[in-house]
Amino acid sequence: MLPLSVLDLVPVREGGTVSQALAISARTAQVAEKAGYKRFWVAEHHGMDGIAGGATSVVLAHIGAATESIRIGAGGIMLPNHTPYVIAEQFGTLAALFPGRVDLGLGRAAGADGRLANALRKDIVGASQHFPQDVAELQARFAGQAVGGVSSPQAVGADVEMWILGSSTFGAQLAAMLGLPYAFASHFAPAMLDEAARIYRERFQPGKVLDKPHFMVAINVYAADSDEEAHYLASSTDQSFVALRTGTPGKMPPPIRDYRESLPGSARAMLAQVRSVSAIGTPAKVRDEILAFQARTQADELIVSGAMFDPDAQVRSLELAMGAMEGIKA
Repeated sequence: MLPLSVLDLVPVREGGTVSQALAISARTAQVAEKAGYKRFWVAEHHGMDGIAGGATSVVLAHIGAATESIRIGAGGIMLPNHTPYVIAEQFGTLAALFPGRVDLGLGRAAGADGRLANALRKDIVGASQHFPQDVAELQARFAGQAVGGVSSPQAVGADVEMWILGSSTFGAQLAAMLGLPYAFASHFAPAMLDEAARIYRERFQPGKVLDKPHFMVAINVYAADSDEEAHYLASSTDQSFVALRTGTPGKMPPPIRDYRESLPGSARAMLAQVRSVSAIGTPAKVRDEILAFQARTQADELIVSGAMFDPDAQVRSLELAMGAMEGIKA
């Protein structure tokens, strides 16, 4: 069967708290594990009231402790926000706590403005330019090298599966050059998906990690008993996207029926573009749209994003989607 995984932003809902968001994410991971999802990834975002995943490695320890077998990982760590040394320590420690279960997805886009860069005490622009070198340093530290004469005891020999993430062709080129698996953020930035996939596959150089390309793509998935209900549940994330793009981000709002139809044309067009890679509807419709997307991309894995205001509806969507896909060969 085509491997499916889950991408979680750890959303904080209106009227909710960070503690509640973390508890919901742990429960979601438990349901995903039971349903048969392969990985549960958490994304790094900072300075946002509606996202509680900023301390990504800490959140992953929480998720790992709540589950038994599902792989846990960062989707991803924005490496320009950090030093490779600290990330090697953190993920080496996670690998010691949860052997054979830890993924480290690495992104180049810091997602930080000047104020956040100051708060992080980082030259984000400069660090972004050194992303390939920082990835290489991480690889060296996990291999046991004392880079700069300083060892990383927690990282030495750690079983951490490294991925390169991207929403453009840069990550595709780097993943191909390093012979690493590559994940594309098509759930919100689909414009360069096909070109990135082509570059990654054409330029891939086999190495110690992989002997052939391994490509994962992200898709928004909202499954419910009816198409109307699924679109209604998806409207919370639609609202969050509009709020973000108009400079008013906040906590995840409750859903609104016929939300997109209520928007001006420019906002509808924006949502249609950034959310174009989506499977929304009944389980049968979701299955057909996932299979069509996989056929288009020839992806080796899919990772689904589908945050909802109602946690019960969110986990049920995961169950319905996986149930619809069972028995389908990759």
